[in-house]
Amino acid sequence: MFGSLGFTELILILVIVLIIFGAGKLPQLGEGLGKAIKGFKKSVHEADAIEAEAQAQAQAAQQQAAAPAQAITAAPAQAMTVEQPAVVAQPATRA
Repeated sequence: MFGSLGFTELILILVIVLIIFGAGKLPQLGEGLGKAIKGFKKSVHEADAIEAEAQAQAQAAQQQAAAPAQAITAAPAQAMTVEQPAVVAQPATRA
């Protein structure tokens, strides 16, 4: 069942736990153990997700570094024009 632990050994362990903690504490003990296992599983999955996200960001950065070099060599030279803002004359005021 659980390695070298048989059914009799598991019943004996359960009786000892029941004597030590009492019947009222067993649900709380089980709840705490369940939360601990759930938290552990969540942290393992989050670590995998963080690692995958970091790899995706590194790959995107490599693609961005390669893209401008290709765009510079492939893009034709274009003349840039700068528009001058219109000057608006304001009437002089006397104080």
